[in-house]
Amino acid sequence: MRMKITFLGTGTSTGVPQIGCSCKVCRSTDARDKRLRTSVLVETEQTRILLDCGPDFRQQILPLDFRRIDAVLLTHEHYDHVGGIDDLRPFGVFGDVQLYASERTGGQLRQSLPYCFVEHKYPGVPQLRLHAVRPHEAFRVGELQVTPIEVMHARLPILGYRVGRMAYITDMKTIADSELDYLQGLDLLILNGLRHEPHYSHQTIEEACAFARRLCVPRTYLIHMGHHIDLHAVEDARLPEGVRMAYDGLVVDVEGE
Repeated sequence: MRMKITFLGTGTSTGVPQIGCSCKVCRSTDARDKRLRTSVLVETEQTRILLDCGPDFRQQILPLDFRRIDAVLLTHEHYDHVGGIDDLRPFGVFGDVQLYASERTGGQLRQSLPYCFVEHKYPGVPQLRLHAVRPHEAFRVGELQVTPIEVMHARLPILGYRVGRMAYITDMKTIADSELDYLQGLDLLILNGLRHEPHYSHQTIEEACAFARRLCVPRTYLIHMGHHIDLHAVEDARLPEGVRMAYDGLVVDVEGE
């Protein structure tokens, strides 16, 4: 069984270009230097999973086929990862949209989007069903097994997700050695690499490359980049073997199980 992976967005919280900036990356005419907020779509013939649902979701999903989304996996509650949840409302024609998140993230969503989670909803609001998940407690979405893992976003524990032989990790700064057991045997790693200069809550590109080497993953694609890097073509050419810069609209495939 093959999984189709579509990179809907590969940018950091401000996106690229950044408003008000005229650096060479923000002025680039290369489409690969235009980065919406980070999100990935996983598809098989039967199942469709959205990883994070940021404020660019509407723009990201409009060009694609309109069909059921079986699950939305949320890494954490920051706006660049959940700001598109209200735009899930058209998918209610297929039934409730299943949201999976940590208990903390779910609580934040109930506060920020209370109308989505009340018992008696008014017409037109998103039809959502929220599920609390915990690290290492696997569950199934269709024919795919999903395993949450815990990573640290500075001092904030957030989730990454393993889906089949692919793992999606964003906004990570550090990870406990004990989590690595859940990342063995991957064929594809989607991993954050913000920039080259150190950042208190995000990995640098160099730290991301070192982590990919540590896991011995044959293919790693970097996401969650800002504009404080070089042009996509330049950065991509500098990366070590097996590591590439993802870009919006990139499609790759990987074994599901």
